[in-house]
Amino acid sequence: MFLLKGLIMFLMEIMETIVFVGSLFIVVYLFVMQPNQIKGASMVPTFENGNYIFTSKVTYKMRKPIQGDIVVFHSIRNPDIEYIKRIIGLPGDTVLIENQEVYVNGNQLSENYISAKTTLIPGSYVQEGVSLTVPEGHYFVLGDNRPRSSDSREFGPIEFESIIGQVFYRYFPIDKMGKVENQFIQARVDLPALALLLARS
Repeated sequence: MFLLKGLIMFLMEIMETIVFVGSLFIVVYLFVMQPNQIKGASMVPTFENGNYIFTSKVTYKMRKPIQGDIVVFHSIRNPDIEYIKRIIGLPGDTVLIENQEVYVNGNQLSENYISAKTTLIPGSYVQEGVSLTVPEGHYFVLGDNRPRSSDSREFGPIEFESIIGQVFYRYFPIDKMGKVENQFIQARVDLPALALLLARS
């Protein structure tokens, strides 16, 4: 009888631990961060198909998105599908794509993170040599693999409310594990540039 009671108490403690850990995981997943798997080639060379990342759900509760952030968001056409892209234009920015180059507020972007030049498809949202202004509460996003990415060139700027969070860490594959850096901010901390980016957020 004593052994049976001890076994029951032991099992109850295990169940309590499982419930606690499970509840903690659910809270973290819903409100703090979530894991995502990269599916497809739209972010090559930054991310390869099959990479695993963590997406922060709290970053944009403390600050607004800034240019260069990589974000996960709900697809405009099918909210059940999640996309991952890089923020290129902020609310109020003027974006122009001409001769396969991207210009924001008249300044050509130096994009050393893309796989190929920025092409356009006739009939899409963005047209060659035609500038557009990003509406308030919206963000212009592009994939790093421009020939293989469905992004704001096709469906226009995305709403802030559709953004799930900021990609901040890659945890697989192991040899590429580490923090995901904002390519618009120099590797050597450039405080004036950082201050300018944050001031625009």
